[in-house]
Amino acid sequence: PTTEPQQLVIVGGGMVARRLVDALRARDDAGRWAVTLLCEEPRAPYDRVALTSYFTGRHPEDLALGGQELWDDPLVTLRRGVRAESIDRDARTVTTSTGQVLPYDSLVLATGSYAAVPPVPGKDLRGAFVYRTIDDVADLREFVETRREELDRPVRGAVVGGGLLGLEAANALKLMGMTPHVVEFAPNLMAVQLDNDGAAMLRRKIEALGVGVHTSKATTEIADTDAGKVLRFADGSELATDMVV
Repeated sequence: PTTEPQQLVIVGGGMVARRLVDALRARDDAGRWAVTLLCEEPRAPYDRVALTSYFTGRHPEDLALGGQELWDDPLVTLRRGVRAESIDRDARTVTTSTGQVLPYDSLVLATGSYAAVPPVPGKDLRGAFVYRTIDDVADLREFVETRREELDRPVRGAVVGGGLLGLEAANALKLMGMTPHVVEFAPNLMAVQLDNDGAAMLRRKIEALGVGVHTSKATTEIADTDAGKVLRFADGSELATDMVV
């Protein structure tokens, strides 16, 4: 470039952020833009959709999106383990968790979603997990392996949420040798996507795989007991488990 490149700051290190950097560099032959990517996680963007494969023994690096060459580009700066603390739109700056102040000409927020956790007592207990990042899944796996050594029986797991991701999480628990259960507030699994007949067929298939299905269940509490954990529901029923996703 004959002049200093403009500064693009991207807040968020997920799949969308990686795709944006790929697309920009592929089109910016003149080097008009320098990109700084703030990635709160301690690793480069990876394929969250394939998180379940982590349970089959894959290494976190196997889930990385694309090659290292993008991060070797002199016009691309990846800051791992650094999050944006504040944005000053008048000064056009981002202050990071390390205290650095980054000026920008353009700013993109690509922070993605977050795991929606029911606001119930016990949601912060050890053994209650969300299922969104590699670190979440690694923590879950370590917990299950420890409990397996402590118990003289298969580890029981409950997944709150019977949508597509909930079913995927239940499958991941089964791949780990656990006895999984799926708890869904609606009358059917995948209630947004399926009609009653389709949901009934899906339920039969899921139960045939050895996964317990509990529909029309509103979780009101996650409680610790001497034998593990208990999910309590609004209708007064309970489900014994050892961990909750």
